[in-house]
Amino acid sequence: MAAAISVTRRTALMVRLSLLLTMRLQTYLIVTDAGGNGTGVWTVRQPNRYIILAMTEIATIRYLEGESRIRLTECGDVFPRDADLSVFDGNTAPLFAGRDPERSLVLPPGEVAKSWASVERVINRALAVSVGRDGLFTGVGGGVVTDVTAFAASLYMRGCRLVLVPTTLLGMVDAACGGKTGIDFGGVKNLVGTFYPAEEVRICPGLLESLPEHEFISGMAEVVKHALLAAPSDSDDGIWSIVEKKREAIMRKEPEVLARLITAAIQVKADIVSDDLRESSRRAFLNLGHTFAHALEAATNFSRWTHGEAVGWGMLRALELGERIGITDSSWAGEARRLISDYGFAAIKPQVPPAEIKTAMINDKKKRDGRLRFVLMRGAGDPVLQEVPEEDLNAVLGIR
Repeated sequence: MAAAISVTRRTALMVRLSLLLTMRLQTYLIVTDAGGNGTGVWTVRQPNRYIILAMTEIATIRYLEGESRIRLTECGDVFPRDADLSVFDGNTAPLFAGRDPERSLVLPPGEVAKSWASVERVINRALAVSVGRDGLFTGVGGGVVTDVTAFAASLYMRGCRLVLVPTTLLGMVDAACGGKTGIDFGGVKNLVGTFYPAEEVRICPGLLESLPEHEFISGMAEVVKHALLAAPSDSDDGIWSIVEKKREAIMRKEPEVLARLITAAIQVKADIVSDDLRESSRRAFLNLGHTFAHALEAATNFSRWTHGEAVGWGMLRALELGERIGITDSSWAGEARRLISDYGFAAIKPQVPPAEIKTAMINDKKKRDGRLRFVLMRGAGDPVLQEVPEEDLNAVLGIR
């Protein structure tokens, strides 16, 4: 059964209205438990920034087994009080000083944690604290944490409850939304995983305050990708318009602009996932740039580039490949290239032999009947999944 989405036409207005109901707090970006023992009220404090006072639903993705609600919220409401097991990494755990140590698990930060060993740790901790099938797993962190937590939740007792709290831009606009879970295996990105949407995704843009700039820019690659995939719009709340015209405000992490950006990006993905939860057709378009990106990550042992940096590089290669075989409109490709370059992705150089990148593409999940397929763009909001001649792929990769 196809999933269905409920996104009101007034969502952008609701986000703006909720942002008008703001207050200033002169404290720190630390989430604490007022009770001091894991049972009190969770609060978050931010230095001199506006915060949202009301929870705003961005989208609801409905599917056969239930629904996944994606909400924009103030940071004080971001952590579920009924969590039975919460998973963090070394970067996010210090932000939640009041967490219950017994019912918390802290993974190492980075791609190294996207492994069977991490999934086993989550499941073992759930067993140790007697989490039942109706128990709630909460993943608090970037894409690695949310992917691993969701994968473990999908397996534990054949599926338990799940809420995700993404703390990176990439996690907010992509990894935590849409139901994909997974780990890396055998040197292949996301080779093992399931489709298991969280019952709720809670997003607090204020958590991005402490995100390092290179990680923030990494997330912008997925935002830009959604801008390329979105249908053309003249609205100021359209994602292309925000990404193109509000770059300085985005990089300053201005709260209202971030809320609009995150909302617009999620709505693009939700619209696609609503038609194709399990990636049998249209959802594959969300892999724009990813065939190149995953190969680059694998060829560099997942250690040289962030996922977003690899995606930014991959989108540029996809545009070049589309132009080369006559699919992509050259005028639009120039505009798209400028948008990608505005966020620094044109400066990325693989630093690995092109032949190794091509070899790493062998295990790409978008292959059909052994043939490699690429997401290419005809123009704005007009993607296509396409096989390409090997000589053209070699030329784009720089293989002579």
